[in-house]
Amino acid sequence: MAELPDLTVFAQILSRKFAGKTLKEIDVKVAKKLKGTVAELKEALEGKKLIEVLREGKTLQFKFSSNHVLGMHLMLRGELELLDQSNPEPKFLVFGFHFAGGGGFAVTDRLKQATPTLDPVKAKSPDALEISEADFITLLAKKKGMVKEVLMDQKVIRGIGNSYADEILWDARISPFSLSNAIPEKVAKKLYASMVSVLREAIDFIAKENGDELRGELRDAMKVHGAKIEKSPTGKEIKSEKIGGRTAYYTDEQKMYS
Repeated sequence: MAELPDLTVFAQILSRKFAGKTLKEIDVKVAKKLKGTVAELKEALEGKKLIEVLREGKTLQFKFSSNHVLGMHLMLRGELELLDQSNPEPKFLVFGFHFAGGGGFAVTDRLKQATPTLDPVKAKSPDALEISEADFITLLAKKKGMVKEVLMDQKVIRGIGNSYADEILWDARISPFSLSNAIPEKVAKKLYASMVSVLREAIDFIAKENGDELRGELRDAMKVHGAKIEKSPTGKEIKSEKIGGRTAYYTDEQKMYS
């Protein structure tokens, strides 16, 4: 699943390529996840200029000159592809966006779960790169669950998924099994700093690797999260265990707070 760094870069690329262009047609191949009708979606967006593409949590937000916003959640297997003469209709097409003057992009998903929402309601939970240190510390202190589950809970904090939760916790040297409200304030400050630095460094890496191409999720810079990674950069053996049905990767150098 695409997480905050991937989606931030996707938004940047799509803005560079299509902001200022008029959407000629939105081709809806799979409408089962669409709230409302295809006709309503077309009425709101076709013939309108795309102003910018932003990321909100784990969604992309397409802002149009009609003052409508299209939110897009790629879900587990959704991907973005550029449309051109060599790739006019990719496999597993869910939505195709065609712009006046040629060119466009597609949302593909073999599971057909990618979810569009016209004019989505602003989420109440803070974004991982917008929350303040003080609010983050307060948030942790109020939660009794394991800290990895708290970081991944989109109703608590938006943008972080399984992969980057592991990377952030390793960087902060905190066990993913630690209880959130047992983490001391000094350590919580370190966790906040790790969250910001890990996510921003990942954005920079992915942006450099992708250039102007939508390459999909990149995990090449992961330090501990991945079945093929045997040792951390410090030489410690990487272990794995399920937390809430998802595999957590960690090392013994991460301290437990309970």
